[in-house]
Amino acid sequence: MTVHALEAARRLAPRFAARAAEHDRDGSFPVDDFADLREAGLFGLMVPRALGGLGATFAEYAAVATELARGNGATALVFNMHASVTGALGAVTEELAEALGVPDEALAARDRLLSAAAQGSWYAVAMSERGAGARLSQLSTSYTPIDGGWQLKGSKTFCSGAGHADGYLVAARSTADQSVVSQFLVPAGDGLTVEPTWDSLGMRATSSHDLHLDVSVPADRLLGGVEGLALVVAQLMPHWLVASYAAVYVGVARAAIDAAAEHLNTRNLAGLPAVRARLGRADAATAAAQLVVAEAARRVDEAPGDEETNRWVWRAKLLAGTTAAEVAASVLEAAGTSATRRGHPLERLYRDARCGSLHPATSDVCADWLGIAALGGDPDRDGSAPRW
Repeated sequence: MTVHALEAARRLAPRFAARAAEHDRDGSFPVDDFADLREAGLFGLMVPRALGGLGATFAEYAAVATELARGNGATALVFNMHASVTGALGAVTEELAEALGVPDEALAARDRLLSAAAQGSWYAVAMSERGAGARLSQLSTSYTPIDGGWQLKGSKTFCSGAGHADGYLVAARSTADQSVVSQFLVPAGDGLTVEPTWDSLGMRATSSHDLHLDVSVPADRLLGGVEGLALVVAQLMPHWLVASYAAVYVGVARAAIDAAAEHLNTRNLAGLPAVRARLGRADAATAAAQLVVAEAARRVDEAPGDEETNRWVWRAKLLAGTTAAEVAASVLEAAGTSATRRGHPLERLYRDARCGSLHPATSDVCADWLGIAALGGDPDRDGSAPRW
């Protein structure tokens, strides 16, 4: 990368911030933000250079996501979903593909999807379902082989960017074998219906609506070309499913500190020692969370799937989510009642920050995973609820 990508993110963040209040108020999707991301070439951030992308590492993605979130956390959160799809696809090396049994034609199909992203297409994730959350083993959306492809049927919830993306990463269960879960890249169009259900406390501009599917797709839309890879890939690349959100919430926390400083200086409250102390603690906590996210990202790049790497991945998600919520609450209290009015940046950031702990894996699940690991157990096997 990509100094270019980081500079582009820093240039775009003020534009996103200027639009954020309107989209939050109306619950509308930030279409202009995504036009800016496309024009800046950032949809190709995780696409290998050989396919026309920027070839960013996970650490570089984290840095970009943090800067985008300082502008609008909702935009950064939807961008994260696209980065997760392209990042996971781009990380399938020849050695990994051979180990997983991925055929050459599936690699060619993957390359077509990645090249399209580098040229401006962007993808959403349609994984979660009502009653199952993001647990792949509990999904009810099904797929059946048909002549020349697959038939998918089911409903997804919390599909960020629903109705706006060019394609959707859909996890579904085989009708022939309930233990087999596969993933498909379903193009936008006929057979997909968006039900507007997203009217939330925070991250209101993500358009995380329900998505109903009754659609047929060509054979090459089965990612990897092999059924049953979804659970395997989830365990090989937990950073994309667990901690890719973390950088976004570090950015939200930093935005809350920035907004609080501006408010306090404008209101002549910066002379109060208690107020300054709150900002000081918020700054230190956010810096600490950012260091943990950076360390997790560094380890992902150097030793993906390693036991200690995965432990840092879960730490990053836990600390980013809890830190963002605590920081936003503290600086809002420092700013006073006037900052709680609808439309004030701190009021919006407080609500956005509160969502960090709720994304899968939730903070409670992260803490349980880390606790089992600290006790010498196997966190993926010994938890009270299935991780995937």
